[in-house]
Amino acid sequence: MSGRATRATSRIAFFLCGLISLFTAFPFLMLRGAELPVQSEWVLFVAILALVGLFSVTLAVLPRSWIAKAYKKDRDDERLFVGPLKWLGSFAAVSYLLALVAYLAPHRWNLDPQLMLLLCPLYFVRMTFDPSRVITFFLLAPMNAAAYGSLGLTLGFARSAFRKRTSS
Repeated sequence: MSGRATRATSRIAFFLCGLISLFTAFPFLMLRGAELPVQSEWVLFVAILALVGLFSVTLAVLPRSWIAKAYKKDRDDERLFVGPLKWLGSFAAVSYLLALVAYLAPHRWNLDPQLMLLLCPLYFVRMTFDPSRVITFFLLAPMNAAAYGSLGLTLGFARSAFRKRTSS
């Protein structure tokens, strides 16, 4: 993929994943964990989802020169977005598969709701009603993949920044 296509794809993916991460945090913020089937304190979880979403959206709209300056790379370096995009893709793929397992698992498996809500933010949809397979494959699992893809993006940029600073 050419450098221009990689940058455009990266920016679109960063923006969409960030927005979906923010959108996913919204129900938890509104419910404040009180009306979830499992009582828990979700303030930290919501804060992390929101910060990761804001970081992704910010990276999508920041000028490339600012990002390059922050990571001490050339503005036209093709590798500026490749590493974080790979992290985003790998986190998204793993979390998509995890969401499919979580949503399609029979109720008799008695999956731990606390753990499943942490791994699949929209798992509370499954706990309140059983979504259809179409909704699971095309709405819930991709939203989960985007939210955790945004986390992968954040970790990928942090890794590239940390690695660059230690090798200087």
